[in-house]
Amino acid sequence: MNTPRIIVAIDGFSSSGKSTMARRLAAAVGYRYIDSGAMYRAVALYGLDNGIVDINGNVDTPRLITALKDITIDFALQPSGRQHTMLNGKDVEEAIRQLRVSNVVSQVAAIPKVRHALVAKQQALGADRGIVMDGRDIGTTVFPDAELKIFVDASAQTRAQRRLSELLAAGSQVTFAEVLANVVHRDEIDRTRTESPLRRADDAISLDNSEMTIEQQDAWLIEQFNNAIARLQH
Repeated sequence: MNTPRIIVAIDGFSSSGKSTMARRLAAAVGYRYIDSGAMYRAVALYGLDNGIVDINGNVDTPRLITALKDITIDFALQPSGRQHTMLNGKDVEEAIRQLRVSNVVSQVAAIPKVRHALVAKQQALGADRGIVMDGRDIGTTVFPDAELKIFVDASAQTRAQRRLSELLAAGSQVTFAEVLANVVHRDEIDRTRTESPLRRADDAISLDNSEMTIEQQDAWLIEQFNNAIARLQH
């Protein structure tokens, strides 16, 4: 019997570790990994760099909607095995992770026409299945019929500390207070936006990974993946 290829949807709050989970699972099972959040970050970066979005998150929505036709987003596999986000052919993986982008991405992602455009792109990327995709609305909007849905959470303080460590390692000069404020602010926008708000799908498996190591998280997720495959084979 051929092993079925499935869609794994991993949703959760910002900096909850869902991208690390998704990327490592995809590598372990030979699936393609898609970071949907990186796509919204790329649009936000384009907006910042072209005077469409200001540093306070104010968006010239009509201009951004018009600019969508000029924005091409793809992912390029690196020799290390990681994927880098490409914006109009340029590697922007480092740029989209900066706090200036984090501070405005939720505002950009809340715009319905931006979400519609990127959801269509995400659905096209998953048409052949065999993908692991993480984001805010993958299990609820992008792939409501995904065979495995995970919803990840951790305390705001834990998530802020993780994000701070990443930013400091990348050379950013930021404080814990700044990162925590960003995490809390993004949570509020993500939960309350009218278009595809962040919520746990009814059939998603919840995971609070506040006290878990990456290895424990990997083992737990592989178990859920294997269980999902087994269900389809019986």
